[in-house]
Amino acid sequence: MNDFPVISFADLQINPWIIRQCAAIGVKTPTSIQANCIPQILNGNDCIGAAKTGSGKTLAFALPIIQKLCEDPYGIFALILTPTRELAYQIADQFAVVGKVMNLKHCVIVGGMDMVTQGQELTKKPHIVVATPGRLADHLQSCNTFSLARIKYLVLDEADRLLGGHFDEQIKTIFQALPKKRQNLFFSATITDTLEKLKVVTGKEVFFYEAPAEVATVEQLEQHYVLCPKDVKDAYLVETIRTYRASNSDGNILIFTDSCKNCQVLSMTLNEVGFENVALHAMMKQQQRLAALAKFKSNTTKILLATDVASRGLDIPTVQLVINHSIPKISKEYIHRVGRTARAGRSGKAISLVTPYEIKLLQAIEEHINTKLTEFKLDDSEVGKIFTQISVTKSEAYIKLDEQDFYEKKMINKRKKWMLEGLDPDEEEEKYLKKIKRNKKTKRKGKKEKKDNEESIEQTL
Repeated sequence: MNDFPVISFADLQINPWIIRQCAAIGVKTPTSIQANCIPQILNGNDCIGAAKTGSGKTLAFALPIIQKLCEDPYGIFALILTPTRELAYQIADQFAVVGKVMNLKHCVIVGGMDMVTQGQELTKKPHIVVATPGRLADHLQSCNTFSLARIKYLVLDEADRLLGGHFDEQIKTIFQALPKKRQNLFFSATITDTLEKLKVVTGKEVFFYEAPAEVATVEQLEQHYVLCPKDVKDAYLVETIRTYRASNSDGNILIFTDSCKNCQVLSMTLNEVGFENVALHAMMKQQQRLAALAKFKSNTTKILLATDVASRGLDIPTVQLVINHSIPKISKEYIHRVGRTARAGRSGKAISLVTPYEIKLLQAIEEHINTKLTEFKLDDSEVGKIFTQISVTKSEAYIKLDEQDFYEKKMINKRKKWMLEGLDPDEEEEKYLKKIKRNKKTKRKGKKEKKDNEESIEQTL
């Protein structure tokens, strides 16, 4: 459907008090996806919406849900599913801010947090439940103290990832607990064949909105590349940060890496050479992840090293530069990564470090976004000066990591397997360690009983 001009939220029939709440957080004019989708949702239609990252998709479903909640407040009114824990907290925050006047109650159900506490929150029937599929499915299977049978809205945010296969079992469990009569709202920055099929699967009239696709990234985003040898990439990363900081002292930097281990090692390396940062990846405990994100959002620490766990939906206004330490193999993931900057009309910059082996990946991205990246100039002689220092520091970081047993190979492989299966790695690791502990206890008990029997036999003889 084509966009149409809208002057204000009032034209979308949004309540005045909600408009005032939006204005309080700096949202005064509806974006294209909000202008197109909000009236349809208010009219009771199912909706599939796709637009560039940073285009206001969360408010496109949050505002009409809150407005309908005012008309008939009860809990649990809406269920929002999202693939990552950090995004779940962010969505909950937006509901809390807009719904503050009406005393909106919400809860976040994600892995890595206490299940008993979460269960107690669910029994209080909050209006809005924001959850990751794995943990919510666990609650549905383990207790019957709450019900989703009366929800009016089901929202899948980053729907392409939720329906991509990894969460199939958990999604099936959740859908079995939902009423057939409900509104389905699916939102994503990228449309896939799976989302296209939803238009048929939902079985009723579906409003489908896709933003114009001439360019998949926003105009305010400057996109560059740095061509560098594979073995010198880390030194080029440091020089990229130094060069950027020379002319841009303010603003946060978000650096994406390809794996949890590389993320942790690079974080340790940069801290050692004077670039204070925090790391965010799936191998960290949830409390550590929340603490790292809080430091970054509050500008206490201005550099965040992250895997793609931070590429979806996170809105951190102070991010001015995104660096791809590794080029994503899937072009749409590039869109999600660089979408962490230049959001809501602000400017931003993205720089990708590209080795000769990754040029084809870069070309595929350029074709996908219909934009040519330009070279970000660096002084190669300066890179040469720091190459040895960075290499030695990184080697020392690897040694420290091994000494800490932070990445025991057996456990990291298990966590990867659990994540691929759509399971919560924190929970599965806890179960695994408890099982080992029980086995050890049983083994010790067996040895003791065997020893007691042998001593008894000896005494008898």
